Amino acid sequence: MLVHYLFKTYLKLTGWKAVNGIPPDLKNFVMVVGPHTSSWDIFMGFAFRGYLKLGHVKFIAKKELFRPPFGAIFRKLGGVPVDRSSSNNFVDQVVNMFNSNESFAIALSPEGTRKKIDRLRTGFYHIAKKAGVPIVLVAFDFGNKEFRFSEPFYTTEDEAADIKKVVLFFAGVKGKNPELGLSHLASQFE
Repeated sequence: MLVHYLFKTYLKLTGWKAVNGIPPDLKNFVMVVGPHTSSWDIFMGFAFRGYLKLGHVKFIAKKELFRPPFGAIFRKLGGVPVDRSSSNNFVDQVVNMFNSNESFAIALSPEGTRKKIDRLRTGFYHIAKKAGVPIVLVAFDFGNKEFRFSEPFYTTEDEAADIKKVVLFFAGVKGKNPELGLSHLASQFE
């Protein structure tokens, strides 16, 4: 409860707000959070996760981070370990997590890095498609100080159209370092 209060106070003092949200009956989904331009994104994610009481939303990290002495901390923060070695299929590992849990949600960055990218990584897309769960897009808009949610949507047979929807949602959203954002990718769909 104290953590919730601290995050709520921090967000209020700094002028941040949540726009829309996740339907309360939505138990399984892939949360795609972007643009990922700064290490601050992680702190802001934890702040809104605590403030909005989204404790069921987990994040994926390489299994090495979950060894002592910090493993318990990463788990407490909502981390779930995965084996990122080339012999293990990341998508299948996460799909198995969905299949093994009645209520499971993960947050992923569509960039997979804080650097400027030329195209989205599509692991989030293939996880949602294979697990049969919806995608919820979440914009970290530092320009407007908004944590903005899309309506949940399911993948279709038209992957290009689905990826276009994702890119256009994030186009114009200013990350902490706007020059590293996703707006430049929108020109691919003009």
